[in-house]
Amino acid sequence: MTTTVVIGGGITGLSTLYYLKKKLQHAGRDMKLVLVEAGDTLGGKIRTVHDGEFIMETGADSIVARKTNVAPLLEELGLTDRVVYNATGTSFIYTNKGLKKIPDESVFGIPLSLKSLAESELVSAEGKVEALKDYYMPNETFSKDDSLGQFLEAFLGKELVRNQIAPVISGVYSGELHDLTIASTFPYLLEYKNTYGSIMGGLAENRHKYLGSGKKFLSFKNGASEIIDALETHLSDAQILKGVQASKLEKKGSGYTVSLADGQNLEADYVVLATLGSSAKELLPEPKLAEEFDQLLTKSLISVYLGFDIEDNELPYDGTGFITAKDTDLKCDACTWTSRKWEHTSSQKRLLMRLFYKSSSLHYDELIRMSEDELKQVALDDIKRSLGIDASPVTCEVTKWQGNMPNYHLKHRHVVKSLEEAMARHYPNVLLAGCSYYGVGIPDCIANGERTAGLIMERVEDSFRG
Repeated sequence: MTTTVVIGGGITGLSTLYYLKKKLQHAGRDMKLVLVEAGDTLGGKIRTVHDGEFIMETGADSIVARKTNVAPLLEELGLTDRVVYNATGTSFIYTNKGLKKIPDESVFGIPLSLKSLAESELVSAEGKVEALKDYYMPNETFSKDDSLGQFLEAFLGKELVRNQIAPVISGVYSGELHDLTIASTFPYLLEYKNTYGSIMGGLAENRHKYLGSGKKFLSFKNGASEIIDALETHLSDAQILKGVQASKLEKKGSGYTVSLADGQNLEADYVVLATLGSSAKELLPEPKLAEEFDQLLTKSLISVYLGFDIEDNELPYDGTGFITAKDTDLKCDACTWTSRKWEHTSSQKRLLMRLFYKSSSLHYDELIRMSEDELKQVALDDIKRSLGIDASPVTCEVTKWQGNMPNYHLKHRHVVKSLEEAMARHYPNVLLAGCSYYGVGIPDCIANGERTAGLIMERVEDSFRG
């Protein structure tokens, strides 16, 4: 029987198997489906931790609600009634002058109107005037492969980008704006500029996509891991191997042998490497591929949750969190007021906060060497400085994501294309998948899984025809 082996049990690997199973059933085809996961649990960067009343996400905490591929999958998985949405509220940027509000009518810090621009407390009058050039200066040079930072600065001005936009976008992507391409982040901003003549004007014309009810993100009543559990349940007839690492991939005739660390060997016709690029590199002994994989860059992140035995209404601000500007007295890059933003995470409405420390920070080399207790104290100090809250936590969850946060630099698309071509030459029917290559958000990973399943199905049908 034809066999597909998926290596990596994160959201991309699970989605690949789910959609492949669905397509096989629709076509009336049989195939053995196997998933190999090195960890003891599935989910990759999606992992929910429960401690008393608190629900904490060690990795991704939500799904972008406006992505059109999400709702059909949730309905198929029976999760529609389990969905919860973020509470709406003010977001801030922490500066040396305290917390400053990000204007309500903005997307990733980009104003959607002149009123929103005028109301910003983060930009001077001169900076606001400079941003107006977006309305009359045409784009004559920028393409999707250019720097996002240079593109935004060219039309919105350096001050607005530096003070209001860069902190927000850098909070989403693990990299500096000037090192990120338009294509790998916000290609629609270029389309808006070219179509409407203005980035701000284009966002305004499409405000229904970004503002709407304010419920921009979704999760589940029992945490983000519910989608992982549901996918695993729907794949009950697939062979899922947990706690065992794939150690080698070798050609065998027209197929492949996947060697596992426990001594097992799996024979496969198709293989999906839904792992980090560094892990895929270790499986493939081809030196030329190693050179390509080495061009994929990563960043790191430390996440610290703190839960307190105080009500979250003791927060001195009415909002959902802040992002830290550069050169302040805080070490964190951002702080989410989790119990305020996600009501399901604290059933008794006690204060739960999450702080982020990125490898792009000047403090990171010091922080990564710290123990969990030391990191807890750093987080407590940041909370005291920024919010004036001085209390002892009743729960703490520290997670270090070291070297596994994709960084889509300027050459990323070219590297991925070159890798795809090299894989097709050296390892036909071995496919790369996942956030190391094709998008960091959960919807992007799900879409990548569906696309990967489609590629396998096309090749299966071609084999029957020819």
